[in-house]
Amino acid sequence: MKKKILFMVTNMNIGGVEKSLLSLLSAIPKDKYDITLILLEKKGGFLESIPNWVKIEESNWFSDVKPIIMQPPQQTVKNFLYNKQFLKIPSFINAYFISKYFNNRHFYYQNVLKSIPNNPNKYDIAISYQGPTDIIDYYIAYKVTAHKKISWVHFDVSKHRINEKLYKKLYRSFEKVFVVSKQAKNNLIDKVPSLAKKTEVFMNIIPKDLIKEMSQVPIKFDDDYRGLKIVTVGRLSKEKGQDMAIKVLSRLRDEGYEVRWYCIGEGNERKEYEQLIHMYGLKNDFVLLGAKTNPYPYIFQADIYVQTSRHEGYCITLAEAKYLKKPIVTSNFIGAYEQIENDVTGIIVSNEEELYSKIKYIIDHKREREKLSKALEHKTYESTDEIQKFLTYIS
Repeated sequence: MKKKILFMVTNMNIGGVEKSLLSLLSAIPKDKYDITLILLEKKGGFLESIPNWVKIEESNWFSDVKPIIMQPPQQTVKNFLYNKQFLKIPSFINAYFISKYFNNRHFYYQNVLKSIPNNPNKYDIAISYQGPTDIIDYYIAYKVTAHKKISWVHFDVSKHRINEKLYKKLYRSFEKVFVVSKQAKNNLIDKVPSLAKKTEVFMNIIPKDLIKEMSQVPIKFDDDYRGLKIVTVGRLSKEKGQDMAIKVLSRLRDEGYEVRWYCIGEGNERKEYEQLIHMYGLKNDFVLLGAKTNPYPYIFQADIYVQTSRHEGYCITLAEAKYLKKPIVTSNFIGAYEQIENDVTGIIVSNEEELYSKIKYIIDHKREREKLSKALEHKTYESTDEIQKFLTYIS
């Protein structure tokens, strides 16, 4: 009889967490496991990439809850009044202020989700895959019946703020908490010390052979341009740091360097970045390519790969650039030193000034770029151990 496993994420937008989930699903034998994926919202560029044997469900309750958790409490009260849901107002206000007074969001979510029915199914394993995400972790903890429950933490909690009292209580319901890098694990335990015995590092699974195959798909990528091409992949957001990239490119162009910078990804900061690009006169030189389900041909054809993130849990795109043997310059986020041997397999920088100077250096020194790429040829990066570890755990 197949084991029943539940995964839960927000949606299937094109991003690192979603990509890592697809890689994990592809490694699970479909003849041994019955997989269900619950999405808060059934949307996203990776939706069509989910294996066809995985059952996909959309949370039919989230559309009612989303406005409450996204908007100011005053608006929620106004909505209750407008909809004549008068009886909901006292308990909501009470839960909100108690949560605020004790700095414990558990009271708040307990009230917001109290009318949400329990999941009718029983699972062998239930996984909150996009941790820490309050509503998903809460739902798996209290609304799902499973023999084992796992919260899979993909973010650095020293940067991605969590309510510590909420998670101290939530994590009591989970047998294991998987974290995608060693430093991210240490930061989580610093926030929630009670997790020390149940937390384990679980690196993201990267399908190396598939990446290489997909990198060979023909694309049109400024084929007539004769300057150097820099590529960055990541959601357009402040945490991904593309604003630093725009400023660095402006300095390089002012100094006469023939270089273009291409950003793959979409996000809420697009308009702000477009304004920055216009302000620095980089309309033809800093190119926002949008989200791509297959970014690998762009990375493969780049002369330099740059990761500008201010923080990450484990940067999948950095690992992918390594597989494609690109000269890499990366910011010093959590996990960077776990992936890159500084000045050997890539260059790690700490601020915008270093980002500028190091990129300028490897533009000026072609042999340095070749050295960085060559060093990656002698490194092996396999996900086999992580796949086997996960399959052993769920067996």
